Amino acid sequence: MKEIIENSLKKTISYTDYRALVSNLLANGKATGPEQSEALTNYSLLNDRRMKRLDKTIKISEETILEFQKVKEPQTWLVITEGWCGDAAQNLPVLNKIAATTDKIDLKIVLRDENLELMDLFLTNGGRSIPKLIALDKNNNVIDSWGPRPTVATKMVADYKEKHGSLDPQFKEDLQVWYNKDKGQSVQEDFVNLATKLSTKEA
Repeated sequence: MKEIIENSLKKTISYTDYRALVSNLLANGKATGPEQSEALTNYSLLNDRRMKRLDKTIKISEETILEFQKVKEPQTWLVITEGWCGDAAQNLPVLNKIAATTDKIDLKIVLRDENLELMDLFLTNGGRSIPKLIALDKNNNVIDSWGPRPTVATKMVADYKEKHGSLDPQFKEDLQVWYNKDKGQSVQEDFVNLATKLSTKEA
C-alpha cells in the first residue's frame, strides 16, 4: 500500500493547478481522464462554474479553524478526483479552505483514472467513488480517509438506493440542491469530528 501511495504522491498537483488543469482542458473541449464524451465535458463545465462560485463564497467556521489549529504535526491530504464529478465539485473547495486554515496540512490532488491502483485501495462499497481524501502523516502512513460525500449526504444516498434501487437524475439534481443549501457546513462538521483523530494519530 505504502509504495502505491508514494508513487501516486509523485504525480500530485496543487488545488490551484488542478483548477487550472480542468479549465485548460475545457478550453479545448475536453474533460479529465481517458474517456471523452459530450456528457463528461458538459458535467465538467458545470462543475468548473460551480467551483469558481464556491471558491469565492465558502466560509470556514470558527469551530473548524480552532480544531485544525490544534494539528501539530505536518500531514498530507491526498485527494482522488476527476473534473466531471459533481460531488467533487461541491466538496473540494471546502476541503481546500479547511486545509488552508493551518500550515500543517498540504492538500495534494491526483486524478482517479490515472491512479487506479491507489483508488482500488480506498473503494466505497466496492466502487471507485470520488472524491476520496486520504490523510497521511509525515511518513506517508494512512491516518484516516473520507469521502465521497459528507455523512448527511451519504445517508441520503443510501436511503434513496434502498427505496428506489438506484440513483436517478431527479435524485442527483436534488442532491446538488442540498449541497447548495448546505454551503459546506456538513463537510466541516465531518472534519471537526475527524480533527481529533487527525491530531492524535500523528506519528
